[in-house]
Order: sequence, then structure tokens, then C-alpha cells
Amino acid sequence: MEEDILEAIPLKDELLRIWGNVTGFTSDLLQPGWKLWQVLIVLAIMVIALLLRRWAADRMTAWMRGQTGRPKWQLRALVIVRNRLGLIIFALLAWAVFIAMREMTWPSRSYLVGLSATIANAWVVVAFVSRLVKNPFLRKIVTWGLWGYVTLFYLGILEETKAALEAAAIQFGEFRLSILGVLTALVAIGIFFAVARFLAVTTTARISKVEDISPSMRVLMVKLLQIILYAGAFFLGLKAVGFDLTGLAVLSGAIGVGLGFGLQKVVSNLVSGVIILLDKSIKPGDVISVGDTFGWINSLTARYVSITTRDGKEYLVPNEDLITGLVVNWSHTNQLVRLDIYFGTAYSDDPHVVRRVAIEAALATERVLSIKAPVCHIVGFGDSSVDYILRFWINDPTDGLTNIRGNVYLALWDAFRENGISIPFPQREVRMLGDAPFHPDEAGEASSKSPG
Repeated sequence: MEEDILEAIPLKDELLRIWGNVTGFTSDLLQPGWKLWQVLIVLAIMVIALLLRRWAADRMTAWMRGQTGRPKWQLRALVIVRNRLGLIIFALLAWAVFIAMREMTWPSRSYLVGLSATIANAWVVVAFVSRLVKNPFLRKIVTWGLWGYVTLFYLGILEETKAALEAAAIQFGEFRLSILGVLTALVAIGIFFAVARFLAVTTTARISKVEDISPSMRVLMVKLLQIILYAGAFFLGLKAVGFDLTGLAVLSGAIGVGLGFGLQKVVSNLVSGVIILLDKSIKPGDVISVGDTFGWINSLTARYVSITTRDGKEYLVPNEDLITGLVVNWSHTNQLVRLDIYFGTAYSDDPHVVRRVAIEAALATERVLSIKAPVCHIVGFGDSSVDYILRFWINDPTDGLTNIRGNVYLALWDAFRENGISIPFPQREVRMLGDAPFHPDEAGEASSKSPG
């Protein structure tokens, strides 16, 4: 049982050996002589690099703000340089001092300065390479892991540190988990994730340019590719450090069953998203109405559909609602949309003239199609007007529906004024209590004087 919990004796021996090496190395450095002078030189270079960094960072930031025309990748590289400016300055100064000391004195008297310059140079390279990992948490793990690795490597205590971390382990039966295994797995997974992301972005850019594939199928292919790449990166990272994936498969199966019961809505949305992509009922760019929400589809994800409205709002509608609810797709098979507007004119106006003027006014409006000519029909005789319906077609619903209706109404207003067609409004006669008694003759006189 004791050996199954913690291998304490090997760990203690390794830690004591590392501590002895470190204390011996430190005491050796503090002895009077060139080693102490090199330590002081390195400390002086650090102070100078810090002062130069404070002086140069603000000026570099002001200069970068004026570089708006540069590509984004260049601006990102400049931001990385600014954030690591102190380390870069230290590496440059350390190399300059090291080269000067080698020319002026014995090589052994500049060894520590050269070692500091080499470690700083490796740290700068790691800082740039780690930016390939986009996830902030994984990026920090990869950065600090590689920094620690290169530092221990150049200090010559890498093997002792690996032995100490490997000795610190917990063992359950045949399964053994050490600190070194955990750290190596995290760094390996971060690196594999960076490679997977690079492949996903590159392949996605190529798939999005293939016009022979429908937009929904392109989205589905991208999602499946991302799942395969990231899952493969995770399992390859575990396999690379020696983890047994057999037990992990059984554990993941049990976890999957538990998640299936506990996260029914999430699984339902995931399956609904796959169905939407396969049956091509909804695709990016379609104009749809879901309840009171009207807009065009911005993106399809595994859990929801992003709908952008004309007022700039973005609604995230769960995929399950699009499968089980009523959805109006204005551009499912084509972009043609018919719009109806209602209006009324006075009984004294000729209906034939009104219909002709209304159709001409609609045709003169921008965005109204002439290949499917507008039509105008009488729909009823109201209390104060003859009621009409004007129907016209457009093929760009993403540009809005309310605005085109308003433009057609405005065109009708101008056309009716030019042709002397009036739009009546309801009139009512209101009599207050205490007025003179009502006589039928007065009603006739009032009707003859009314402007209707």
C-alpha cells in the first residue's frame, strides 16, 4: 500500500541532490572572482534593460497607433515585440557584452554572461512560438513549460529535475501518474492543439472558397473537421506521453452516458444543428422569421443559429427551436419576396385610373422588380373610401422590407397628388348635450357643406 500511494524515498533523494547542486552553484558564484563579477554584470544588464524598456515602450506604442495600414499579422507581431521588449533588450545587451568580453579576456570569464544571453534568446523564441496557441490557458502552460525546459536544459540540471518530477507520482494499481507526466501531457496537448488549429483554419479557408458545395454543407464539413482535429490532438497528446487510452475509452463512455442524461438540451441542440445542415432547410445568408424576430442568418454553430436583424441586434436562437417551431424562410429556394400594401381613395376617383397610377408608381420605385410586374386590385368598399391592395416583388430581402414599403407608399403619395387622386379620411359629426334640437333639414345642409 505504501508504494502505491507515493514513492517518497526516491523523490527525497532527487530533491536533496538538486538542492545540493543549486546551493553549491550559488555559493560558488558568490565567491570573490570573475564569477561574482559576471553575476553583477548580468544584474546590471537587467537594470539597464528595464530602464530602456520603460523608455522605449511608450514610444513604440505611439508609433504603432499610426501604423493603421499594416496587415493584422504584422500588428500582432509588433504587439508581441512590445510586450517582450524588456526581454529582447536584455538578450541583445547580454550578447553584446558577451562578445566584447570574449575579445577582451579569457572565454571562461564570460561564460555566465553568455549563458544568460542564450537563455534569454531561447525565452524570446518561446514567446513568439507560443502565440500559435490561441487558447489563453493552454498558451500560458506551453509558454511556462517551454521556458522551464530550456532554462533547465542550459543550466544542465534537466535530467535531475525530470527524475525528481517522475519520482513524485501517485499509483493506483497499474496506473501511475507523475507530475512530469501531467506537465508533459499539458505541453504536448497545447502543441497538438496549435497544430490542429492551424490545419483547421487553413482547411476552412479553402472549403469556404468551393462554390460547388452548398453553404450549409460547407459549415457542416468545417464543424466535423474541427471536431476530428481537436479530438485527435487531445488523444495524440495523451498517447505521446504514454497514457493508456483503453481505460480512458471506458471512462469517456461512462461520462458520455451521464452527459446524455444530464445535458439533454445541449445534445438536442447539437443533433438539431446537424439535421439543419444536412437537410439544407436553413443556411447562412437566408432571411428568416422566427416568432417576432426577422433577420438574416449570420452563422450556424453546434448549439444555436445567429440571426442579425436590421437594427443591428444579434439573436442566438437554439437549433431545437428551428426544428420544432414554425420558421418562415424568405429565401429558401430563391430570393424572390412578394410584399403587399393597402390604401384607399375617394369614391369620386376613377378606380381604373387609380390602379394604373398605383402600378406605375410602384414600378418607378427602386428595388421593385419589373419582370414580375406589380398588380393592384380592389378589395372592398369601405365607409369612407374604396380599398385597394398593391402587390409587388423584390429579390433582395436582406436589404430590408419596411424601407421598401415606405418608399412605395411615398411614391403613391406623389403620384396621387400629380393625378388629383385624393385619400379620404373618416369624418364624424359630434353633438354636445344642450345644443339646439336636431332637424333633418340641417343634416342635409351639413352634408352639402362637408369637404368629403
